[in-house]
Amino acid sequence: MMKIDFDKLGNGLVPAIIQDASTSKVLMLGFMNKEAFEKTEAEGKVTFFSRTKNRLWTKGEESGNFLNVVSIAIDCDKDTLLIKANPVGPTCHTGADTCFNEKNEADISFLSHLQDFIDKRKEEMPEGSYTTSLFEKGTRKITQKVGEEAIETVIGAMANDDENFLYEGADLLYHLIVLLTHKGYRIEDLAKELKTRHS
Repeated sequence: MMKIDFDKLGNGLVPAIIQDASTSKVLMLGFMNKEAFEKTEAEGKVTFFSRTKNRLWTKGEESGNFLNVVSIAIDCDKDTLLIKANPVGPTCHTGADTCFNEKNEADISFLSHLQDFIDKRKEEMPEGSYTTSLFEKGTRKITQKVGEEAIETVIGAMANDDENFLYEGADLLYHLIVLLTHKGYRIEDLAKELKTRHS
């Protein structure tokens, strides 16, 4: 049983930080009293005490954009909650993904967007595109570039040149995704393979 200090702020409320369980993006900040916390625990949907409405308010009760609870943690002073949740739709009333006007996606998801872009390049083959030139030259050239970028990444690491290491590592990932696309695969296929090995 969580012991929360609802008396510390003098108004019976504690701040509740809501974080996306998948992307780790902070979605919003609200306040809970004891009843809001108990309802959140019981129903699995984030419920706040609305200071403007002066009542319990379940996020999404009107919009349908609920915050489904994954886990609840309390800080060391027992006066702030961290709730990890899976959002249904945008969190902010403005329609933004978060109340801080950030896109609710982890940086790692850019790899999928990059592959989508490379897939489109392969489909359209626009003139003057470096990616097009790789596809035109075929497997030998693409694999050669993967090898070159791998060696340059290793050199950057061995030289303790972090800036170059990251730069060349990014080049390596880009050319690897080109190779995956060329072979009919996606970066997600590598993720599945790693997940299988891990389990």
